[in-house]
Amino acid sequence: MKSRWTIGRAFLVLLLACQTLRAGTLGYNRDVRPILSENCFPCHGADSAARKANLRLDRFEDAILPRKDSQPAIVPGKPQESALVSRITATDPDDIMPPTKTHKVLTAEQKELLKQWIAGGAKYQPHWSLIAPTRPKLPEVQNRRWVRNPIDVFILARLEK
Repeated sequence: MKSRWTIGRAFLVLLLACQTLRAGTLGYNRDVRPILSENCFPCHGADSAARKANLRLDRFEDAILPRKDSQPAIVPGKPQESALVSRITATDPDDIMPPTKTHKVLTAEQKELLKQWIAGGAKYQPHWSLIAPTRPKLPEVQNRRWVRNPIDVFILARLEK
C-alpha cells in the first residue's frame, strides 16, 4: 500500500513539473539561477573575497542598487536600462560579460532568457527548499464515477482530452 502511495506522489510531482514547463512560465530557481550561478556568481556572488566591481547579483537588493559608474545592474521591468543586459550583449572584449578570460560564454537563448526575466520584473525566489509546496488546482472533468483520489482527476482529465 505504501509503495503505491509513493509512486502516486512521484507521478503527481512529475505531472506538475511537466505542466509548469509546458505553460512557459519563467522561474528564477529553475531557469535563471542556474545561468547566473554558472556564469556570474563566481565574480558577483556571495563570496566577498572573490567579488569584482563591488557588484553582487545573488541578492535582489544589491543587484538593483544605483552604481557610481553606470546604471544599476538590474532595473526590474526595463532590460534596456539594465547594465547586466548591456554587458551580456556587448561586443567589445573589454565590456562583455562573462569576461573572455573566464572561458564562459552565454548562449543566445540564455541571453534572451535573462532579458525576459528582467522584463518580467526580475523576481528572485528563495532557495527551492524554503518554498512551501502548494496544491495544484484540480482540472475539470466530466465523468467522476471512478475518481478515488486527486491523482485520478489528473489522469481522467488527460484521458478526456
